[in-house]
Amino acid sequence: MSTTLELEQVDVRGPRFAAWVTTAVLVAVLVVSTFSLVAAGILLALQAVVFAAGAATGPRRSPYGRIFGTLVAPRLAPGSEREPVAPLRFAQLVGFVFAAVGTVGFFAGSGVIGAVATAFALFAAFLNAAFGICLGCQIYPLVVRFRTAA
Repeated sequence: MSTTLELEQVDVRGPRFAAWVTTAVLVAVLVVSTFSLVAAGILLALQAVVFAAGAATGPRRSPYGRIFGTLVAPRLAPGSEREPVAPLRFAQLVGFVFAAVGTVGFFAGSGVIGAVATAFALFAAFLNAAFGICLGCQIYPLVVRFRTAA
């Protein structure tokens, strides 16, 4: 039996826009971390809030999704390619975990932990932005299969 969440779909350009913004923020975190771990932690904490919002509310109602829907989408031709929301929400949850670990690392004074966690999130965001490969979305079916088997 399918739920509404499983059936809900979005224009693929929205999540890719969000991935580009996320990529820029995460690059900024890494650059800032060379000067101040606290400032990097604050910036990464803000990105963690964005990831949490995306995981909790879905891509349309996340901060970057709202920007896309309000400022970008009206200027584009209607999109023909769509993707399901549930894997995107899971991907945002994975991003949140990496951002949370990185934030704790930066605030604890461990630039290495902060930078490595940020780099993992950056890698995933860039793959989605540049190539349309959503790592969290690729992992999602395995998690669903494992969850139903347990």
